[in-house]
Amino acid sequence: MHTQQRFAALEFLETQEAVRTKAAHIELYGVLFSMVSDQHLKDILYNQQKRMIEGYNFGVNLLQGRGVQLHPHTPELRVYERPQTGLQQPSMPAPNPNATQLSDVSISTIALNLHKAGASMSMQWACECVDPQVRQYHATSANICQEMAWEMFQYMNYRGYYQAPQLADHTMRTMIQAVQPSGQQQPYQTHFNH
Repeated sequence: MHTQQRFAALEFLETQEAVRTKAAHIELYGVLFSMVSDQHLKDILYNQQKRMIEGYNFGVNLLQGRGVQLHPHTPELRVYERPQTGLQQPSMPAPNPNATQLSDVSISTIALNLHKAGASMSMQWACECVDPQVRQYHATSANICQEMAWEMFQYMNYRGYYQAPQLADHTMRTMIQAVQPSGQQQPYQTHFNH
């Protein structure tokens, strides 16, 4: 029998929602995985689903008071394909409202947006927690989501699905030159008159 941990109401509800959401995303990945044609994308989805299952199980154990110890997560941005900037004949096919099968473009777009939203939501939840371990859980989830978004972006960029346009050189130079460093070398200090 585990002792019931006392959570603040908001962090408890947010963690419950995080666990429910992770469960739904794990199942969604199972469906997406079955439709993928590109083996590289299949591998990415498989590895990401494993990470999502770990996060789900950790959240369940945390809520059930199983004394799990969460170690801080150091973001690791692995480069699988070197992202390219600039546009190379971009095109976007019209969506098929009667589709019965998703394309790799749609699958990777769904996965990318899922992780971008997850990173944002998890960090918001982390900022609203009282319990340090629950806060760390959501902050870790945010970091893992942004890593998975980065992996998916690299794949999409490599395949030409997500191109990153550039500004003209003169526009970038003008904008960079407009920013000036702070003249103050020390952090702001309050001065008191005696």
